[in-house]
Amino acid sequence: MVRSGSENRRARIGKSLRVNEQIRVSNVRLITDKGEQVGVVPIQEALAMARQADLDLVEVDPASEPPVCRIMDFGRFKYKQRKKIQQSRTKTHPRQMKEIRLHPKTDAHDISYRVEHAREFLSQGHRVQVNVFFKGRELAHVDLGRAVLMKFVDALADVSKPERPPKLEGRKMGVLLVPKT
Repeated sequence: MVRSGSENRRARIGKSLRVNEQIRVSNVRLITDKGEQVGVVPIQEALAMARQADLDLVEVDPASEPPVCRIMDFGRFKYKQRKKIQQSRTKTHPRQMKEIRLHPKTDAHDISYRVEHAREFLSQGHRVQVNVFFKGRELAHVDLGRAVLMKFVDALADVSKPERPPKLEGRKMGVLLVPKT
């Protein structure tokens, strides 16, 4: 039988905990639905208290001696666990790599404009790859491109740090900026 992803999650939430008659020990440490500790009681007495409250007896810590059981509405508990997992997934969004392209002759105003864009990307948690591209004879003056790149990195020093120093690869020199934590 092949299960879908949601069925697997439901099975995992319910499978990890034993409920009511699935609990096979003689004594349990009991916690009521209000959070009060009753103490160590026989399993039959704990099941009777759970039925009287019209709730389930759930084994929350099977590793302890005796196991800890809680009186709760198991269906509601599973629902809340599923919602918590779902909510944690929706809050995370994938981090992206953004690229800023420059040239050795890029004007100061254009650099400041791109610095603001990079600052916005970094504040959103993205990584920023800053590349200086060399055309024709510009490749003879790599130091000018490095100066532009370092000016860019220094302008963003308050919100980012370079992952590695600037590196020349063919006709481009690049540095990867990551947001400061």
